[in-house]
Amino acid sequence: MRAIVEGSGFSLPNQVQDLLTLSISVIIESLPFVILGILLSIVVQVWLPEGFLMRFLPHNGVLRRAGISLFGIFLPVCECGNVPLTRGLMVKGFTVAESITFLLAAPIINPITIITTHQAFGFDNGILIARIVGGLAIANIVGWVFSLHPSQSSLLTPSFIAECRRPEHPDTKRHKSVDLFVRESSAIMPALFIGALVAGAIQVAVPRSVLITLGSDPLFSILAMMLLAFVIAVCSNVDAFFILPFANTFMPGSIATFLVFGPIIDVKMLAMLRTTFTTKVLVQMTVVVALLSALVGLVVNYVA
Repeated sequence: MRAIVEGSGFSLPNQVQDLLTLSISVIIESLPFVILGILLSIVVQVWLPEGFLMRFLPHNGVLRRAGISLFGIFLPVCECGNVPLTRGLMVKGFTVAESITFLLAAPIINPITIITTHQAFGFDNGILIARIVGGLAIANIVGWVFSLHPSQSSLLTPSFIAECRRPEHPDTKRHKSVDLFVRESSAIMPALFIGALVAGAIQVAVPRSVLITLGSDPLFSILAMMLLAFVIAVCSNVDAFFILPFANTFMPGSIATFLVFGPIIDVKMLAMLRTTFTTKVLVQMTVVVALLSALVGLVVNYVA
């Protein structure tokens, strides 16, 4: 991008160029998975037989959410694509708590994520195991917390509630699929672009050198990695390779925290989730996930 700008005789300030480069890279990295997530959401809502997913799940709430947290094994979509897919699950009758459990677990239990994490770290320092076990535990704990809420619908935005109540027209499945693709894209894409822009702006504003200086402290290294995961907003399918160069600087627990916290909560994800969940829910979710992710990191640091 810089070469194109300079070749045209017009030069943007370096910070603006960095902002545009970082934001566009987040969009390019995320967009294929968002589209895949929308397509899978269409399959769930339009093409699967009514009650197909429900019939394989136990009736007990805890066991049911535990089963849902493993769905990501069969749906290899990163966190961006899981937002529209989660919306589709709720339209098909999953409760908010069940959908949140899937949303948080799927990008970590994703087989592509597991393979890339193993390629990057193997079984060294328990990072891979901590990511899988920690991710599943956090998803089920957060899902259980929200299952206790007496009014599940109050956790959702009015616009998404209206979307769920939208009457079906007697169109063909193909027409329904096209209509759903347009509606989901119009809801998710603006949030993706805004989130990517904010992520790029924060990365330009926060020097990475500040984070690296904190890497050797057991607690502050964890907090620094959570901050880095929040602002970088890198896809869960490749984040293990992104963070690998930091492994010699940061403690193993902080690396594990990055790999658990990042796929669940980052600035891009919050912008996308705001299309579905209220601000209060997102604040509560962020606090609980942050505390549990930090706990995972502290355990790894203590054991390793």
